Amino acid sequence: MAIFGYLEIFFFTFTFLLLCAVWGSNKRCRKSSVPTNWPLVGMLPWILQFSHRIHSAATQVMNECGGTFEFKGPWFCNMDMLVTSDPANIHYIFSRNFSNYPKGPEFRKIFQVFGDGIFNADFGLWELHRRTTLSVFSHATFHTSLGRAVWGKVETGLLPVLDSFLKQGVDVDLQDIFQRFTFDNICKLVLDYDPQSLSIDLPYIPCEKAFNDVIEALLYRHILPESVWKLQKWLGVGKERKLTEAWKAFDEFIYPHITFRDGEQNDDSKLLTSFRKAYQEKNKGSSRGLTVFLRDTALNLMFAGRDTTSSCLTWLFWLIATNPLTETKILEEMESKLQLKEDKNWRFFSAEESRTLLYLHGALCESLRLFPPVALEHKAPIEPDTLPSGNYLKPNTRVIVSFYSTGRMESVWGKDCLEFKPERWISPRGGMKHEPSYKFPAFNAGPRTCLGKEMAFAQMKMVAAAIIYHYNIQLVEGHPVIPSDSVILQAKHGLRVRLSRRNV
Repeated sequence: MAIFGYLEIFFFTFTFLLLCAVWGSNKRCRKSSVPTNWPLVGMLPWILQFSHRIHSAATQVMNECGGTFEFKGPWFCNMDMLVTSDPANIHYIFSRNFSNYPKGPEFRKIFQVFGDGIFNADFGLWELHRRTTLSVFSHATFHTSLGRAVWGKVETGLLPVLDSFLKQGVDVDLQDIFQRFTFDNICKLVLDYDPQSLSIDLPYIPCEKAFNDVIEALLYRHILPESVWKLQKWLGVGKERKLTEAWKAFDEFIYPHITFRDGEQNDDSKLLTSFRKAYQEKNKGSSRGLTVFLRDTALNLMFAGRDTTSSCLTWLFWLIATNPLTETKILEEMESKLQLKEDKNWRFFSAEESRTLLYLHGALCESLRLFPPVALEHKAPIEPDTLPSGNYLKPNTRVIVSFYSTGRMESVWGKDCLEFKPERWISPRGGMKHEPSYKFPAFNAGPRTCLGKEMAFAQMKMVAAAIIYHYNIQLVEGHPVIPSDSVILQAKHGLRVRLSRRNV
């Protein structure tokens, strides 16, 4: 098995180098961004060439091909797939013919670290996850706890930490700050435990940092032959080694906190308590037992709560910093809607009050459109099917839906699709403009639409408003800010900024 893996890698390398020589000689003659389908190795050389900017390269192909493209992998690797960003296809796959497009066994194989959580779940197990999560999110006590947790972390963590950087006169990585903020919050809500990663000394917590290693490895599992990443896993090298270490960090952090204190067994506002009851009542869940099921559930919720929200906030502040007029408009709206101008005193506001911040909401939507936290989704049909684009799919054909490309399609968003325009989301009458989820799939689409959408918006508005009110933010000159090559669209090198006081 190992010998076969080494021979396969040698063959890939030799063939790729040979083709690169041919490709290089013809490069000046080729104007198309569409990958060449080479003998034996298919379009794998294109992936290897653009793996450092796979999302933007795929978007170029999508724009040139009308939103859908058939990728051909090496003949011996089962890597053929359909890549699409077409809203009509998204609507069909995620809504109209939802039952034919489960996550499937290939998805579970790639995302095996998440076990039997909601990201991997299909059919009855998925229904259990969704129903239980919705019942908790609908509980009034849960919303009260969420608001209290967010503002508590702003007051005891976010502002003191940023003040510390300001006093020292040194730059700060806002992405790291947002990741710590959301990690502490989601741990408190899911595990009833605050790890206090957002403290002035910025402690290193292996579980919190492990998410970054996981999301990079998962993207490479999408674009490399399965035999290659499995060989890496067996040898304990590359991104697979980091994924294994991250898996261990998750287990060591989560398992000790899967506990239930007296009196919690009937508290339906507690996430893990509700999932334990659902598991026991329906006898559905992980075949490995209740404790593992709760570990998987907690990890999935932590992943959703940490990475997606922190990603949106990171890109929001980069977009605001590069479009300063939008910051002025957000400030004016805050002063008007929250009556901050009159008393000149910062005050906390409720999730309901956050709904009045329409321009800030539009800015967040633009951040999500241009940099959707979940950059791509993986589907596979059970039965043969034909998409609205006319592409025929055999059963179990891998379908990669590029949400990143959808937000950057001129055919979908117009000639100004690459511009940051919060006004895009405000109607002529001054209300919020609704866009269908298949055109704006940042929160997924159809039955799998994110249940925490409204809570995410409320939390992001609270954090963004607190920072914008208190600080002027200036990007560190020369620091590169580009998307990462991962399934979660982080800033590859972080977001380094310098702070100055806005209101004293």
